Amino acid sequence: MSTADLAGVLAENIRATNAADLEAILATYADDAYITDASREIRGKDAIRAFLSKEIVGDRVSYEVSEVIERPGQTIVRAVTDGLFDKTALPDPLVLTHYFQVVDGKIASQITILLKESPY
Repeated sequence: MSTADLAGVLAENIRATNAADLEAILATYADDAYITDASREIRGKDAIRAFLSKEIVGDRVSYEVSEVIERPGQTIVRAVTDGLFDKTALPDPLVLTHYFQVVDGKIASQITILLKESPY
């Protein structure tokens, strides 16, 4: 699976992230967007820019999309994630699940979670 399984702004977001292109990544978010990542909520373009600059572009995060699930009003993207961040105590491979809501062609919300395997 690849970004070819994604369309529009989500494909551009993944492409720009893998290219470490801060301005292109930022352009995929709505002005009032929020990102929830590692139990933190990052709201608005200024905060999102700072987060992306330090923790995504700065850490050279890259995604290899492994699954895309379309739901009404939501796209779920699972991706093998790599980068220069501290990987201590993280699984290998690191698969993060991103829950996106897109409104008017821009990402309105993104929730990123490291899921644990369910016993059910």
